[in-house]
Amino acid sequence: MTLRACGFIIFRRLVQHPFPGNIEYLLLQTSYGEHHWTPPKGHVDPGEDDLTTAWRETQEEAGFSEEHLRVVDGFLQSLHYQVRGKEKEVVYWLAELREPGTKVKLSDEHRDYRWARLDEACRLAKYTDLQDTLKNVQRFLEKAEKKQ
Repeated sequence: MTLRACGFIIFRRLVQHPFPGNIEYLLLQTSYGEHHWTPPKGHVDPGEDDLTTAWRETQEEAGFSEEHLRVVDGFLQSLHYQVRGKEKEVVYWLAELREPGTKVKLSDEHRDYRWARLDEACRLAKYTDLQDTLKNVQRFLEKAEKKQ
């Protein structure tokens, strides 16, 4: 049986910098295991749909609700990997923090957080599939920026 988790890749735009240097991604450092860095995400509860899971987990882990975030249409990424011998799928939507100064409220599942530009976010992320996802987000945002 495949474990399923859902979450958001959250970014904010800093007004004092031009694109793409104004984009920062939120990563949370787990308080368990290897203390890896990841976007907010979590397991789907029985009877819960994927997007509801993403909202619930983001509220629990970072303190952000629908009033804080704007979901960006057109981006959805699924990652597949093994955790302790079990298949896992993680589905990520893309969301922009409406007010860049909004404070993150960590749960006890995480011990730290960081807003990071793409290069630093990829260094923190450590896993190739998550690094590739962050790069895909950056390309997606660059395309959207050129259309404006």
